[in-house]
Parts: sequence; structure tokens; C-alpha cells
Amino acid sequence: MRNLIILMAMATLIATGGCSEKKSAVTSETPKAFIEQSTVEKVMKALSESFGSEADFRIERGVKQVANLWRESDGSVAAFEKFCQEKFIADEAALENLYSKLETNFEIFSGYFHKMDVLLKEPLHIQGPDIESVDMMFGSYNPAAHLTDDFFNNKIAFLTALNFPFYSLKEKTELSENWSRRDWAYARMGDRFTSRVPADIIQNASQILTAADTYISDYNIYMGQLLNEKGETLFPADMKLITHWGLRDELKSNYAGENGLEKQRLIYSVMKRIIDQSIPQQVINKNEYSWNPVENKIIKDGTETDATPEPDKRYEVLLNNFHAMKAIDAYSPNFPTFISRAFEGGMEISQEDVERLFTEFVSSAQVKEVAAFISGRLGRPLEPFDIWYNGFKSRGGIPEEQLSAITSKKYPNPKAFEADLTNILVKLGWETSKAEQITSLISVDPSRGAGHAWGAEMRSDIARLRTRISEKGMDYKGYNIAIHEFGHNVEQTVTLNDVDYYMLQGVPNTAFTEAVAFLFQKRDLELLGIQNTDINKDHMMALDNFWGSYEIMGVSLVDMRVWKWLYENPKASPAQLKEAVITAAKEVWNSYYAPVFGGTDEPILAVYSHMIDNPLYLSNYPMGHLIEFQIEQQVKGKPLADEFYRMYTQGRLVPQVWMKGAVGQEIAIEPTINAAAMALEALK
Repeated sequence: MRNLIILMAMATLIATGGCSEKKSAVTSETPKAFIEQSTVEKVMKALSESFGSEADFRIERGVKQVANLWRESDGSVAAFEKFCQEKFIADEAALENLYSKLETNFEIFSGYFHKMDVLLKEPLHIQGPDIESVDMMFGSYNPAAHLTDDFFNNKIAFLTALNFPFYSLKEKTELSENWSRRDWAYARMGDRFTSRVPADIIQNASQILTAADTYISDYNIYMGQLLNEKGETLFPADMKLITHWGLRDELKSNYAGENGLEKQRLIYSVMKRIIDQSIPQQVINKNEYSWNPVENKIIKDGTETDATPEPDKRYEVLLNNFHAMKAIDAYSPNFPTFISRAFEGGMEISQEDVERLFTEFVSSAQVKEVAAFISGRLGRPLEPFDIWYNGFKSRGGIPEEQLSAITSKKYPNPKAFEADLTNILVKLGWETSKAEQITSLISVDPSRGAGHAWGAEMRSDIARLRTRISEKGMDYKGYNIAIHEFGHNVEQTVTLNDVDYYMLQGVPNTAFTEAVAFLFQKRDLELLGIQNTDINKDHMMALDNFWGSYEIMGVSLVDMRVWKWLYENPKASPAQLKEAVITAAKEVWNSYYAPVFGGTDEPILAVYSHMIDNPLYLSNYPMGHLIEFQIEQQVKGKPLADEFYRMYTQGRLVPQVWMKGAVGQEIAIEPTINAAAMALEALK
């Protein structure tokens, strides 16, 4: 899951290219155009006279694209003119032949460079010996950093840009009604080379993103060392939780059981120490000290010791991400900021539209009604961490400890889980032969971090499912996450191998793969043979989706505010950024959460690790919730496998067009809000 954003970011970098000009330092200067407008018009006129006015659109778009990308090092003005006149293809059959050759060879390059990246990062991602500096050197190296640079040098990039126009998001949306599958594939080919980023900037970004991922992957808290105000330990001695995912999931699990509320409050104290960086350096990924997070005291051998706060490292990592992404801005004329690249370019939904959807949702009247319902079930006023309330999830009346006993016995190691993947798909409705075909392309490995799914980049290569499994086997939390990641892998495998054009492989954006992962994750108990006989399960599912959307939309709103602030304050220090993040979290809380929970200036929305290692990824989660709910309504009463295949083999269309084809309407908040209102009415 977490690796998706690194892949998305690096895919953007590779797609936007590396130029032939070698630079010794990162710069934000906009490259000066070498080809003048008069030359562009001269070439367009000559081509129009040769091929007729029916080719004028492609001629104009293609020549301008090449002119914007051409540098003096690529050849003289005369060389530019000659290239355009010789390489522009007007004949449909010849154009289709060119497309086929480009598509085949791009798959070869993408596939094998991806495979190299996977293997180089194995020491960083898979459980094993401690990470050494040489592992970081190889793992942060991007073998494809110079690939697009080479494509410009050998003119393949220019050939592609000349013959396959780039269409804006607005154009793709408006023209799609009349587009064939081949038209869509051509349009995606036109997305391939739209700007040129120097190779050193690509390599720098790769190193920064890898360092951020490694920082978070090794950020664990030893829960058995936590002390309450009485000096007591409440958690198992061997419990080690990654932040924030592990802490959050442990907090969720304590809505039942002994000392549940006290444990939750202790975990929230840990989170606040992480957010404001008052957490002692001595307790991060170490179990040498006992720690009282409320009073922020550390103890060793019965003696209190001076604590050394983490020196704003969290925000230094975030700031490094910003500078790495901002360095690309000057080379991205279509998407001149990382914000625009993440939304209009990556998600293919405008940032303004995403923010509007989320703001309308978290402001809806149903929020207070659902909150009141939760408070009634808990028998107490809500506290900030109740944004993670999970009492709508039914475990068939089985305590989590018993579920962990079932999963650890069934899956003692990663290979046991891998061996059961085909059976899981069959239980979800796939035919055995198709299930075997899909799962033969998925490998399960023990993850060093929280776990992630990493798809292949060429057909017949394998997708990787990384999950945490202790020596005692896979506990229920790990199993739940592994089912989520398996959903990603199934989507990744099907949309690569079963979509008709390679340039259409994948999904519109990562929110759509999150939607599949949520569909799988919700059925985790069914896959264990535990049937939910609750007559209200659909209503509970609706409320769970609503509350989960409410929680993560607030985090996403904070993430967007932080990146806007960064662009307004590009010279900020880590300490200044820390204050800005905390301020943004408090502002969003005070606007949309304090009226529901009570209590102002809570920083909890700033705890998400995705903010630190996955730049602007968070919006994909709430969008995934909205999409998943609409898809869930679509598949209800129908074979899941058939509906999944029908929807997801559409491939990488733009999101709203994909949604219309899948469920008959665009992405909307109303289905989720209305279902929550109906659920509350029924449960009353």
C-alpha cells in the first residue's frame, strides 16, 4: 500500500523525463525555449500542405510538443525542421504500427527496470539483517534515472511526442464519449513525454523518497516498555508497533477488553509526542528504556534518565520531499507544481474538486448524528482518538485474541499465506483456473515495514505482497492487512495482464486500487469461514465506511494545507514546518471535528506517516472509500469476480469516465451520506 505512492511519484519522474543537459545542482530555473515560434509555424504550414488540413490538429499539437522539448544539444533549428517533416506520420496504418512498436518496447524497458528496482530494494523492504549503508546506497539508486534522458538523445521521445498528442484532463473528459479503446491508448501514449527533467533531479528524488520510506519503516514503538501514571505496563512485553499504522490498529482493538480506554489514552499520548517531536530519541525503535509518554519520562534500570527529543527529524524528512518534488516544477509546463502533478496529473481530478468533496462531506449533518450514535454505544463522551472507532466492524462475536489464534495457526509464515491465495480467490467467486492464473503471478514476502503491495510493470512478471508475520505466525491485524494488500495485487495483476492495451494497463489512480483492497478487506472473516449473521450488517458497513471517510478526509485536508503552505514558504526550516503542520491539524480539527468531539486544538490529524513518506498520497484513501462504496453497491447481489473483471479491465481511463462505465455515475459523496442516514434510521 505504502509503496504505491513511491511508484506513482517515480513513474511521474520517469514519464516527465531526464534531459541531456547534465547539471551539477538542483535548480528551479525554467529552461529557455530554443525553437522560436516562427519556426514552429513554418514547420506546421509545411506539414499541412503535405498531408492536408484533416491532419492539422495532430500537426499543430505534435510540432508544438516537440518544440517545447527540443534543446540546443538536440540539434540545430534546421535539424528540428527536418526531424518533424520526416517523422510525422499521417497514414493511419503506419501510425498504428508505430504505436504497437512503441508500446511493446516501453513495456520491456518499464518491466525490467522495475524488476531491478524491486531486487535492489529487497534488503530495505524484506525482513532480514540490519540495513547497512551499502544497502541504502543500492536501494536508493534509481537504475532508470537516465532512461528518458536516453530516449530524448536517441529521438524516441520526440518521435512519440510528435505523433501522439497530449490531451488535458478537461479534453480527455469531454472527448471520451466518442473515443474508441485505441483512441484512449493513443492518448495515454501522448502522456508519455510531456516535459524533460534532468536525470540528476530524478536520481535525487529517488534517494529522498527511499530515505523517507526507510525512516518510517524503522519507526517502531516497543509497547511493553510503556508505563502508565502508576508505573504499570499494560501491553505485552514483546509488542512492537510501527507508527502510525500499528499504533492506530492497536488503539482500534482496545474498544473491548481489559484496560481498553486507558490503553487508548496512552497510545494517543505517544502519538502526540511523535507529532510535536518531544518523543525521546531513546525509545524510537529501541527497547532499552521504559517510557511514560504522559509525563515524557524515561527510565533505565529503575532510574529516571534525561530524555533527548527527536530533533524534528519527522519534519526534516517531509521538507526534503518538498524540495525534491519542487525541483521538478520548472520542467513540467503542463503541471507546474507537485500539487497539480499529484491531483490533475496523477489522480486526474483537480485538487479543488477533491477539497470541495471532502469539505462538504466532513461538514454534513450526518457527522454529528453518527457521532452521537457512537457515543451512545460507548456510554461516554467521544475523545479525539475515537475518529478510529471500529465498533461497526463485526468479528462474528469472536474476540481478536481468538481470531489471532485462528490466523496464526492457519498462516505460520508468508509461504503458508501464499499457498492459500488461490483458495481465497475461489471463495470470492473466481473460477479455479482463473484464480490459479492470477495467483501464480503473486509472491508473498515477510515485510520489514507495515506491509505493501508492489505490482509488476510487464506482463508475466510477478507482483509482490509484503506483510508482517512474527515468529508466532500471522496475527489477526496482520491477516486483515494482508487481505487488503492481496486486493491490491489482484487488481495490479489483472489490469496489467488482461487489459487490451499496455498503455491502458492499471487503474485511473491509486484510489481505485484502494477501493479493491477495501472490498477484499471487508470480507476477511468470510474467508476464514466465519459467517456474519447480523441482520444489520449492511447498515453497520455503511456506517463504518462513513466514519472511516470522515476520519481520513480530515487528514487529507491537513495534507493539502501543508503543501500549499510549503509552496508559500519554500525556505522554511524543519521547526517552522513542524509548527505549520500542527497549526493546520488544529485548524481542520477546530473547523470540522471539535464541534463533533468537543475540545479544541487537538493535533491528532497530523500523526499519519503517509504525510511524511508518501507525498500527497492521503487523498487517495477517502476517494477510495467513496469509490469503494459505490462499487460495493454495484456488486451487491452479483458475482464479485464477474463485476470486478467487467469494471477493472476498463484500464486507465480518467476517473469520472471510468466510474460512469463501472457504476453509471461519477464519484460522489451522496451515496455514502445517504446510506449512513438510512442506517441510523433503521438502527433506531
